[in-house]
Amino acid sequence: MPENAAEVTAAGIARLAGVGRAAVSNWRRRHADFPKPVGGTETSPSFALADVERWLRAQGKLAEVPLKERVWQQAAGHPAGAPTALLHAGCVLLLVRDRSAAWPALAAVSDERLAERLPAALDEVLTARLGSPHAVTVPSAAALAPSVPLLRGVAELAAEAGGAHQAFEFLLGRHLDANPRQYTLTPPGPAALMAAVAAPPGGRDGGGTRTVLDPASGTGALLRAVDRPTALYAQEADPDLAALTALRLALHTGAEVHAHAGDTLRADAYPGLTADAVLCHPPFNERNWGHDELAYDPRWEYGFPARTESELAWVQHALARLRPGGTAVLLMPPAAASRRSGRRIRADLLRRGALRAVIALPAGAAPPYGIPLHLWVLRRPAPGAVPLPPSPELLVVDTAEHAAAGRSALDWQAVHSAVLDAWTPFDRHGTVTARPGTSRSVPVIELLDDDVDLAPARHLPPPAAGGGAAELAAVRDRLTAELRRTGDLTPPAARPATGASTAPAGHGPRPPGVTVGELARTGALQLHAGGTGTGGGHVVLTEQDVLTGQEPSGSLPDATAAGSAQGPAQGAAQGPAHGSAQGSAPGSAQGSAHGPGEEPVLLRAGDVVVPVLGGGSVARVVDDATAGAALGRNLYLLRPDPAALDPWFLAGFLRGTANQRQASSYASTATRLDVRRLQLPRLPLGEQRRYGERFRALAEFEQALRRAGRLGEQLVQGLYDGLTDGTLEA
Repeated sequence: MPENAAEVTAAGIARLAGVGRAAVSNWRRRHADFPKPVGGTETSPSFALADVERWLRAQGKLAEVPLKERVWQQAAGHPAGAPTALLHAGCVLLLVRDRSAAWPALAAVSDERLAERLPAALDEVLTARLGSPHAVTVPSAAALAPSVPLLRGVAELAAEAGGAHQAFEFLLGRHLDANPRQYTLTPPGPAALMAAVAAPPGGRDGGGTRTVLDPASGTGALLRAVDRPTALYAQEADPDLAALTALRLALHTGAEVHAHAGDTLRADAYPGLTADAVLCHPPFNERNWGHDELAYDPRWEYGFPARTESELAWVQHALARLRPGGTAVLLMPPAAASRRSGRRIRADLLRRGALRAVIALPAGAAPPYGIPLHLWVLRRPAPGAVPLPPSPELLVVDTAEHAAAGRSALDWQAVHSAVLDAWTPFDRHGTVTARPGTSRSVPVIELLDDDVDLAPARHLPPPAAGGGAAELAAVRDRLTAELRRTGDLTPPAARPATGASTAPAGHGPRPPGVTVGELARTGALQLHAGGTGTGGGHVVLTEQDVLTGQEPSGSLPDATAAGSAQGPAQGAAQGPAHGSAQGSAPGSAQGSAHGPGEEPVLLRAGDVVVPVLGGGSVARVVDDATAGAALGRNLYLLRPDPAALDPWFLAGFLRGTANQRQASSYASTATRLDVRRLQLPRLPLGEQRRYGERFRALAEFEQALRRAGRLGEQLVQGLYDGLTDGTLEA
């Protein structure tokens, strides 16, 4: 094998062949000619990509590796690492886009000659696009030599994917997806909202902002959200991320792009910049931000931040880089609004009119996903002008009402509207009509106490209890009707089984059983493992929806934004497994890992959905209202052949406690259900339907109980709130 040949892991082989990891393990055990490992570790070996392709073709398991998979595997297996491969790919994609006539002549020569000729061509296009100096180091011919097959592939991919930008987004998204713990995500929802808030009053759709800076840019997610800028400025401490940001932005927009590597607080790359807007998702809770060496820095116009207040250092840096009247929007931890160590700086920001709004986002909006992060909106006061009305006010907004069971279910359109409906009039007039529980403009004098606590929820009038007395009366009426319906649906008294065919599992004789795996192999049903994929137009049935009996509440990530991430830190994994097990050999279930841009599994009426994590007896039959939704992660879909299996019979027996127990395995912290080991009795279709009708009635009763429970909780909490806040009489 050539020294610099690309390598692929078992997971990569599964993706190439469109199968599950178990199938690859089976091939290694059963086929003596399967390629031997050439690297990796004993528990996670890697294989030569070329050898794997030849073996798969010889076995008839692969007609041709899809171009995007070949290119991704070449990038992931690059001897210098995936970041280096992405940098080389991004440089060539920029050359392909900006010098489209020059690339065919360059590519017509041998690999060795191409590596020699590329550095000069890349230096020319990078300097023309990014200026000089810039964050991207032009690779040498020796460094490019192992990348040449990848570079030829990415040029082809640009034509296939619809452009150089789309090709780079695909590769970067795959890299971020494969390394989730290295990056702090800046999801598309908050990025778009921050760009819209920072836009001038006439361009609240995200456009109209001219010069924008992100001093902690990561991979450029925030700057990508700005519409029609004239110049984008980025700085990132990690040199590889700074270079990737430069290439990503250069491929994404026609605006002037400047990107530099370096520690922004210690070594600001743009000391003379006066930007129209600053967007920033700074690192949180940093102790080593430069407190000791920056004590006399002129940026601390509003006070020297304490060692524990790194976020207030970023706030003042953002203000220092704004033109007078310019707007900064920072994503902040909620503690920054109330920590006592920062109260003097917060007070000075308020007195001088620099801090204009504090907006609480729903929990799950951005990492860390368990807490409701804040947006701080700041404006640099004009020197010598009177920036505020006689009674200045601060806008506080709380969007907690839009919180959802999972971050994929957040209604970002509703959050976006709630924030801009308050910010737009406040920005024009300096005040806004209060909306109980949602928004209010608070006189600054009310906030300048000993704590200077700016947490929005502490300054908002409570919403009317449960919508008011009339709404509570309506809830009570609905609860009464639901309780009556629950009584009607209560199952009749159970009778002990008298025959072998009706004896309960584990308590007497019953017909011989058959496993779900056996049914899948005979074609009586199909199996699909959940994975949301990417794309638009489909809601997602999430694991939480199945457990709680609710309608689909998730959403699919945008194909180009699914991998948006920022900065080295912890992120969230994406891309669960998905595939079909029909007709596969034992232990070699078909499947493929979902990645950005791949198609989701869509539900049909009569499908049965089962959660595979956490234990518990749950199975849901998909109805017409749920059909068309995408199957979420940590769920398995069983699609029965209606000529062989009744779906309600299938779902009912899957829920048996003994059945679930014998099919479950246990890790150190979780229970996992092996769906293929679940068993059903062998019964004629007519007998199945008799059981199915009984199971359907039980499901209706269960759903009525859930609805009654939710209505009861709503009524009780509404009464508590109304009696305690004085809107209801005792």
